[in-house]
Amino acid sequence: MIRLFKLIATLEGISAIILFFIAMPLKYIWDNPEMIRPVGMAHGVLFTIYIIYATYLKFKLNWDWKMYIIICLASIPPLGTFYIEWKYFRTAKA
Repeated sequence: MIRLFKLIATLEGISAIILFFIAMPLKYIWDNPEMIRPVGMAHGVLFTIYIIYATYLKFKLNWDWKMYIIICLASIPPLGTFYIEWKYFRTAKA
């Protein structure tokens, strides 16, 4: 369960970085909006899966509310999921 969550967190973080630092500059600086739709859609789907799976794990693994809220809020900044993965799950077994 944790291994899958770590994978989802990593993919969500990568999609955010691609969206914010590649697709959006292409659109707003170089007037090339082609990457916004597929990257934005992928990021949106991964973000939703991340939140749903975090909610599932909150109840399955009996996380306290503080940890759950921190994990969910970490999905907002582009590098937040990488930090959460390192802080909370680096020693977690698959």
